[in-house]
Amino acid sequence: MQPIAIRGATTVSSNSAEEIKSASVELVKAIVEQNQIQEENIIMVFLTMTDDLTAYNASSAIRIGMNWNLVPFFTSQEPRIDGMLAHCIRVLIQVHTDKSRDQVKHVYLGQAANLRPDINLK
Repeated sequence: MQPIAIRGATTVSSNSAEEIKSASVELVKAIVEQNQIQEENIIMVFLTMTDDLTAYNASSAIRIGMNWNLVPFFTSQEPRIDGMLAHCIRVLIQVHTDKSRDQVKHVYLGQAANLRPDINLK
């Protein structure tokens, strides 16, 4: 097995705890399902949130929603850049896998689907 990073992102329509929880878990579930990830193969989960999302921490949403109490999480705030996508949650999951980089399925949901149409396989 080798370490591979899988990317994804999603958006919410407002700075709401419920939307952040729901969208974060939906995104990670899609990544897990499409890449057949087992929790014990997860090295770490790194998330960023745009600075307009303050109602809830996406890491907490995923830890609770996926019941991943032993998985290491880290969340950071995206730097504000002119023209950036608002209300965006991005994730980078590093896993041990037998898949090669070209077999990994990256997932972009909501308005984030426009960020990387070249690799978005959802």
